[in-house]
Amino acid sequence: SSHFGPRAEQRLHLTAAPWERFRGTCKAAKMVKGMKFVADPSLQAKMHQYQIVGRAAPTPKNPVPKIYRMRLFAKNKVLAKSRFWYFMKKLNKAKKSGGELLAVNELFDRAPTKVKNYGIWLRYQSRTNTHNMYKEYRDVTINGAVSQMYSEMAGRHRAQPGTIQIINTATLAPSQCKRDHVVEMHNSSLKYPVIRKVPLVAKKLRTTFKSRRPMTFVR
Repeated sequence: SSHFGPRAEQRLHLTAAPWERFRGTCKAAKMVKGMKFVADPSLQAKMHQYQIVGRAAPTPKNPVPKIYRMRLFAKNKVLAKSRFWYFMKKLNKAKKSGGELLAVNELFDRAPTKVKNYGIWLRYQSRTNTHNMYKEYRDVTINGAVSQMYSEMAGRHRAQPGTIQIINTATLAPSQCKRDHVVEMHNSSLKYPVIRKVPLVAKKLRTTFKSRRPMTFVR
């Protein structure tokens, strides 16, 4: 302390403080890196297909109510049940408190590794009116196609997910497809370039103009 003086000691202390903060940040980063993060499934847009069977509760006036079976798309089982009672209230004024579920099953595709053409008929409520739509998608599962549909409706039409009602879905043969972005994929001789990373040219060899186009694919 006698060698440097009080001013120099204060400066040394000020320069050492950021270094201590940096060391603390590095330690925190190492701790975060070592931790295992699990993605919240509720934040993923993956849709699931459910089959729900239910009816209004039996009463003395109606001891054997009509049974309804619905095929619904939702992110999880809880939202699928909510959607079921939404439609049941419209059909026969049956609510969750005055009804019963007979079966809740998740449906899966038979060939989830094969690309197929899907047609989706839907209805949605905009800010001004109700609109009917027909859309086509290519995917390996119907869940993926419905996820594409919800993303497209949100982006192109600003449609809220709760206002979209899926009327029907179907797997289409190539001859049944109508939309250009799906039909253009049916060409059997369709080819794509295999993209590869092009190494950077050495700085001494770089020029503003080249006599040849760069080749970015493998022959």
